[in-house]
Amino acid sequence: MRMARAWDHLSTAAGVAGLAAFAVAAFTPVAAPLDRWLSSAPDAGQADAVVVLGSDVDPNGRLPEDSLRRATEAVALYRQGRAPLVLMLGSRNGVASEAESRARLAEGLGVPASAVLTEPRGLTTAVEAQRSAELLLPRGARRILLVTGAHRVWRARRHFERAGFEVLAAPVPEGAPTSNTPGERLSAIGGLLQELAARALYRLRGQV
Repeated sequence: MRMARAWDHLSTAAGVAGLAAFAVAAFTPVAAPLDRWLSSAPDAGQADAVVVLGSDVDPNGRLPEDSLRRATEAVALYRQGRAPLVLMLGSRNGVASEAESRARLAEGLGVPASAVLTEPRGLTTAVEAQRSAELLLPRGARRILLVTGAHRVWRARRHFERAGFEVLAAPVPEGAPTSNTPGERLSAIGGLLQELAARALYRLRGQV
């Protein structure tokens, strides 16, 4: 009987805590400080190449907002003279690959085709780092500007350093942590907690 009562109390407490966490996530701007804490600041300096990590593409080759942000950031860095070469990453979805769609966008924005490389075979950041090394290191391109979401720089940097690169961060914004709608706040919190879990798993695997 005592065990049953204790279990009931524990279940009630867990339910109350869950509801409280939901309310905080949905109806307060708690995502904003967590977003700032997880985000990386950009690094200054010149590089041998800009490397743009994959995000997503639809089967018709259209780039969603996050992928467009990364691609246009790479174009901006190239046009600023930060690096003479751009490597667009991004896997294939149906007939189109994200890397190829990004390359067409970059060329349409004035980046010469000779300055753009594509690699559509990387399905994970670790594989993208290895593919990038195979393409860039033989060209003498060791120092890179790494373009990815601001929350993902921490893990991506380590993969690319292990592959032999010197990494300068070139983060782009992710999500909308300061949104006023509960649904968007919950979505933002979910993405931030997912990144926290991924970092914890990375450490547990002994990769840092």
